[in-house]
Amino acid sequence: MKFNSNANRRSFIKTASVGTLATLSLSLPQIVKAAVAESGTKKISLEKNDIILFQGDSITDWGRDHNKFAPNDTGTLGTGYVLLTTGQLLIKYPELNLQIHNRGISGNKVYQLAERWDIDALSIKPTVLSIHIGVNDFWHTLTNGYTGTIDNYIADYHALIDRTKKALPNVKLVICEPFAVKAVRAVDDKWYPTFDLFRKAAKDIANEYDAAFVPYQTAFDKALELAPGSYWTLDGVHPSIAGEALMAKTWMASVG
Repeated sequence: MKFNSNANRRSFIKTASVGTLATLSLSLPQIVKAAVAESGTKKISLEKNDIILFQGDSITDWGRDHNKFAPNDTGTLGTGYVLLTTGQLLIKYPELNLQIHNRGISGNKVYQLAERWDIDALSIKPTVLSIHIGVNDFWHTLTNGYTGTIDNYIADYHALIDRTKKALPNVKLVICEPFAVKAVRAVDDKWYPTFDLFRKAAKDIANEYDAAFVPYQTAFDKALELAPGSYWTLDGVHPSIAGEALMAKTWMASVG
């Protein structure tokens, strides 16, 4: 999943409807509240001096400078949902001295997270680790010749978390649901029902490890009641500005 976000962002800004944005401002909290309540999973509490690390693929990466590593820095965080979530965290918890990092890399699948885990995760020593991974583990079987299966995804994910818990036994985990919006460019009938297995696996893993779970698919599904899929995503996978805001609010509601 390699993606150039800048041109698509400009296109989205030009075509977004002011009227629709007004409706969004009134309805987004209700969407998020309903999605999180429906997921029925636990939340975690944030504490003073927490180190929060966001990991994943292009949706997390989204324009970050791979040569910058300082926490709470725009270059480090990118221009997507991680930046929006960080802004909300820093406004809500100024007394906690949170240190927030982003190490997402476009195109990654779970096994590729594992290949760089020592440097891009364990060495940072996060106290809160948010992982959003899975869409490429399926999508690339359709487009890139990847031969991994749902069983590979589950096994690789378990191995990654077991390794993390061994190195960082007190880390608080946040497992984010992979999502897709059907009938928007890249996402069609060929995705289903197989892709739903990856979503279910992520939730099952969150439950197994007593992690917080961020129900992104439910949030996007409910958001379709307000505006079409092309409003929330650029291609069915990568979020628009509105989709990023939805992701940030859903993450916040799922965590603290």
